[in-house]
Amino acid sequence: MSATARPPLEIRDVTLRDGLQLTGKPLSVERKVEIVRALIGAGVTSLEIGSMARPDLVPSMGNTTELVERLEPDELERCWLWVATPGHVKRALQAGAHHLQFCLSASSSHNRANLGRDTDTSLATMPEAIDLTLSAGGRIQLCIATAFTCPFEGSVSPDLVLAIANDPRTRGAEDIVICDTLGQAFPDQVASLIRRVRDESPERRILFHGHDTWGQGLANSLAAYQAGAAMVDASLGGLGGCPFAPGASGNAATEDLLFATRPDWLTPTTFHTLVDLGQGILHELDEPNRSRAVQGALAGAAAFPWSRSTLPA
Repeated sequence: MSATARPPLEIRDVTLRDGLQLTGKPLSVERKVEIVRALIGAGVTSLEIGSMARPDLVPSMGNTTELVERLEPDELERCWLWVATPGHVKRALQAGAHHLQFCLSASSSHNRANLGRDTDTSLATMPEAIDLTLSAGGRIQLCIATAFTCPFEGSVSPDLVLAIANDPRTRGAEDIVICDTLGQAFPDQVASLIRRVRDESPERRILFHGHDTWGQGLANSLAAYQAGAAMVDASLGGLGGCPFAPGASGNAATEDLLFATRPDWLTPTTFHTLVDLGQGILHELDEPNRSRAVQGALAGAAAFPWSRSTLPA
């Protein structure tokens, strides 16, 4: 590997967290366990499998701790949970999770809608969350939602995002996740912010979480990688959205990103395994499949090796 070569982009599938937040139908713990194992079995290296959010506010997350308790230690090594308070951290650790994503919003208006407090109050609790996680031998990420736009305040200043990234209360978080919560960012804007986070904040792995509301999910994710992000989030079929961000639609589609980036473990057969998995989940939830790669795969172009018609029945 040359001095300038970078590892390939890693994709974290967030179907079971962000993907399920806006669905009207819950999935059973047994079904979630099947999905986790199917994703891992196909080769997906990292998953976000749930949230410690209040089940009365996000009912689809109500069985998250039970899911964690059902998974094996080697499976949990690939899995992340969304948390937003030290109390969330304690419950997640007690259930057996040890990879946590501590989320707050750059915009205080969204933070209040999502978490019932302003951003600085959330930041004030992060040292305790970090100490609890590290004392248990876990890993914790800093996740900054509404890093580009807020549904209540409009555009978010990059300087505000950088201030959070550099806040001493976030020290100990080994990764930083930059979120286009509303899917209103565009590639040059994403690349610019990722570069600034890379160059102007503590060295750590950078992740990008994008939505496809304006059709830029794939382009923004690739722009983030080119600018320095090591991992991007995506969900099967582009499922997802934030219940506290009016106008936000689904995530970037896992299938689209996999088809575009072709990780070493992905083959046409593996790809279609994931297509079938996503199709099944979306059918259960009565949700549309927004992935363009899935549409292409099901179009039946016989001469193309990624088309279903070229695969054994």
